[in-house]
Amino acid sequence: MSKRTVIEAIKKNKRFLISTHVNPDPDALCSELAIAAYLRSLGKKVSIINHKALDQRFRFLAGSGALRAYKEGEQIPYDVAVIVDCGDLGRIGKVQNLLKHEKTLINIDHHITNDGFGNINLVRPAASSTAEVIYELLAAAGHPLTKSLAMHLYIGIMTDTGSFRYENTSARTHAIAAKLMAFDFSAPALYRKLYEIISFRDLKEFTKVISHFDIFSEGKVICVELSRKSLSRFSGGFDLRDAIFQFLRSIKGVEVFVILTEIERDKTRVNFRSSHKFDVARLAGYFDGGGHRRASGCLIQKNIAEARKAVLREIKKVL
Repeated sequence: MSKRTVIEAIKKNKRFLISTHVNPDPDALCSELAIAAYLRSLGKKVSIINHKALDQRFRFLAGSGALRAYKEGEQIPYDVAVIVDCGDLGRIGKVQNLLKHEKTLINIDHHITNDGFGNINLVRPAASSTAEVIYELLAAAGHPLTKSLAMHLYIGIMTDTGSFRYENTSARTHAIAAKLMAFDFSAPALYRKLYEIISFRDLKEFTKVISHFDIFSEGKVICVELSRKSLSRFSGGFDLRDAIFQFLRSIKGVEVFVILTEIERDKTRVNFRSSHKFDVARLAGYFDGGGHRRASGCLIQKNIAEARKAVLREIKKVL
C-alpha cells in the first residue's frame, strides 16, 4: 500500500498503540520513538508497549522513558496499532494480548520475509532499515524533521547498515543520512554510546566466549553456543551477540555465522549472519523465523545441542 494510505489512517484517528519485536534492536526502538514523536506532534495520544522493559544500554535515547513493558491483564484503549520493524505479528510477544481484531493494524517494516500482516502495510524490502521507511513516510506527509527525530532515524539507519558497511546501504541511504546529519548532532558520539560501552568485566568474559567456537564445512560455517550460565556473567549493558558477530565477520572465507542461545532447556534462540552469498533469511524461514538475506533469526523448540544439529543439517544442504 502507499504511504498516503498510512497518512490518511493517522489523520482520521486519535489514539495509537505502538510496538515492535521482542529483543528490539536500535532500528526497532528508534522507529517506535520516531513514529511516536510524529503522532504526538499531530495531537494524537500514544502508548508505546513492548514485550519487556527497555535494556539499560538504550536508555540514552531521547524519549525512551515513554517505552514500557507489557503488564499482564492490562487494557490499552486505542484506535490504531502501529507495529514497526517486525516480520510477523507473533514476534511482538505478549503485546499481542492488547490487540483487538476490530481495530486498524498498520505494519511498517523493511524485512524481506514480512508476511503482510495487518490492514495497512508499508513494507519496503529495498530500504536499509525501518527508520529509512519512516523517513520516507514523514517526507510524504510533509512533516518537518527536528533534531531529535533526525537522531532517531540516523541511529536506526546506522545500526541496521552496520555503520554503512552492509550491502543494504544504497545511494539513497547515504543521501538520507546526509540530510539527517544537517541537524548538527555528533554521529561519533552516538556511535560511542551504542558500541563503545564494554566494561572490563564484560571484556574478560567476552574473550572466554570468543575463544570457543566450532568450525564446520571446511571453514565455511562458524558456530558459537551461549548457555544461560555463560550469559549470566555479562552485564545488561553489553550486546554480546552483536559483539560476537562483529568479531567473527573479520575471519576470511566464512560464509555463515551462527549463534545459538539457550533460552530454556528445550528452547533455543538462533541468530544467523552471512558474508555475501548465503541467504540466511531463507534458512531462518525453514524454522519459522525471518529477517534479512544477511541477518536473520529464529526460535527452535529444542535444546541447544539438537537445535545445532538441525541448523547445521539445513546449512549443509545449501552449501
